[in-house]
Amino acid sequence: MKTDAFKGITAAVLTISDSCAKGAREDISGQALERLLKDRGAHVLRKEIIPDDKDEIKKAIKFISDRLHIKLILTTGGTGLSPRDTTPEATRELIEREAPGIAELIRLEGLRKTKMASLSRAAAGTRKNSLIINLPGSPGGARESFEAIADIIPHAFAMMRGQGHDSP
Repeated sequence: MKTDAFKGITAAVLTISDSCAKGAREDISGQALERLLKDRGAHVLRKEIIPDDKDEIKKAIKFISDRLHIKLILTTGGTGLSPRDTTPEATRELIEREAPGIAELIRLEGLRKTKMASLSRAAAGTRKNSLIINLPGSPGGARESFEAIADIIPHAFAMMRGQGHDSP
């Protein structure tokens, strides 16, 4: 579905996966998110694959937000219960304002498909002028989660600009 709902929104996709970072697995989730963003009119300025390492995750998010000034940062992977799944912790250490309702909506919609969605520890929030959202690492989970929140993202940016509740 091609739209211009994300027109003017710059975006980055961070795939957080040891196996993808090593080249042992293809980054299907990151590719899917990039397509979904472009189909909605976003300008995807950065796509990166990094290992499940809290410091690497923080470094990448901070660089994308603080130096590149990219508005929307989507992460895929590292939100589960594995000992290496530290994406939510890295995100929470960097965000200035948490947006728990975004992660709650992702889990709620995910539960309509699988009870496994309740195991997600994803986080969301803002840092400077960036909105950071953790999505699951599975291709289906990443796509479905993005679709669950896509319609509220333009309004979130309007709110971040102080445009109030009457904005689209």
